[in-house]
Amino acid sequence: MSVIRELQADILICGAGIAGIATAYELAVVHGLRDVVVVDPRPPLSLTSDKSSECYRTWWPAGPDGAMIGLMRRSYERLSTWAAASDNRFAMNQRGYLYLTHDPAQVARWQQDATESTQYGAGSLRIHTARGDAYRPAPPQGIDPSLDGADLLWGDALHRHFSYLDRALAAGLHVRQAGWLSAQQLGMWLWEQARASGVRLLRGQLVAIEQRGGAVRAAQIALEGGAVPQRIATPRLVIAAGPMAAELAATAGLSLPIYNELHAKVAISDAQGIVPRHAPLLISDEAVHLPWSDEERALLREEPALRGLLERFPAGAHLRPDGGASSQTVLMLWPYHAERVDPPRFPPDFSAVEPEIILRGLATLLPTLLRYTERLPKPVIDGGYYSRTAENRPLIGPLSVDGLYIVGALSGYGIMAAPAAAELFALQLQGLPLPSYAAAFAPQRYAEPSYAARMAAWGDGQL
Repeated sequence: MSVIRELQADILICGAGIAGIATAYELAVVHGLRDVVVVDPRPPLSLTSDKSSECYRTWWPAGPDGAMIGLMRRSYERLSTWAAASDNRFAMNQRGYLYLTHDPAQVARWQQDATESTQYGAGSLRIHTARGDAYRPAPPQGIDPSLDGADLLWGDALHRHFSYLDRALAAGLHVRQAGWLSAQQLGMWLWEQARASGVRLLRGQLVAIEQRGGAVRAAQIALEGGAVPQRIATPRLVIAAGPMAAELAATAGLSLPIYNELHAKVAISDAQGIVPRHAPLLISDEAVHLPWSDEERALLREEPALRGLLERFPAGAHLRPDGGASSQTVLMLWPYHAERVDPPRFPPDFSAVEPEIILRGLATLLPTLLRYTERLPKPVIDGGYYSRTAENRPLIGPLSVDGLYIVGALSGYGIMAAPAAAELFALQLQGLPLPSYAAAFAPQRYAEPSYAARMAAWGDGQL
């Protein structure tokens, strides 16, 4: 009869993605806690953390309480500090997000959103036209904390600074405390310090959470290679497993309000240099019809399975240059058909037509991208799952089993949220004073009688 070998851990973190690694760093490096163990069947940062667009922003819809703004502003502060401490090892830039529209009516919505968001510290909105333009371009590399809030560029002001965009675009909203970084390098920088502070990594899969008297007592881990199961005695277990969080919680008899959406990321070679290497993240903030020729439209109408390509597509197509000045790679993303997949499948399946649809959507911003539809550059398609709640806010804190916690549901914003999410959890764990946004992300919020009604009032506007 096989014997389950036993180890001990004061804190066991299930998941070695960016949420788990940031949590391990926070506990061991910042707070000096010892006997922290991370368990994952895969190498660190290899499930979904390396499949993201690697972007960040502090400009968020205010919602009912400004909580997402507070969380992301704290993450930005920490990322900026880490960039300085590491000589910017993870190549954080602050080129911004540039939301774009052909519809002048969208500007009024941007201004209304800005009025609400600035009340919670998102920064001021500056308006630029052809006259008296005091707009400051973003630095191609590095960060500038003095750039905050957003700049609204109308007409000629937009095209003066972004001459490569469609001339028919009416306006752009340039969010300034935003940009991207190398998620892999950020994660490894955090992981190296966590390991130097004693954090251990165990390669294996959590298969059971043992309880006694309604409290965590141990975890059983199926080790890599099919060896004898490992029992880890622990009083505290943190679920930080991204798209696998609900599955792991189920081993403790819990059902989490989380589901997974599959999102694709497409990389192509921009051999013609259509997207400048210094460009910000470009985002279409309007519903669009894909640009087809008259001949193509006629052919699509004849095929019932393809007629949907003539319909209006939702907002959200975005792209950015990837790599240094000598690179030709462009990353393209568009959640136009966020597919719910539970349980998640690995490796995920992506449609073969995804690259062309995304490319055509982005051609509404840069019409010269249509040159590539004649002979589509060979795309690299990957992506991952957005593990999310209905209102697109994370779950951070204790669950209903004593000693069981979660840092999860970081829906498409795990890279940018992980620094502040890990900090919040560490404060909760030790009973220290919490930031004002803590209650907004507590799993217990769903037990409030009025919460469902409040969610319905502000909808799915967090992403």
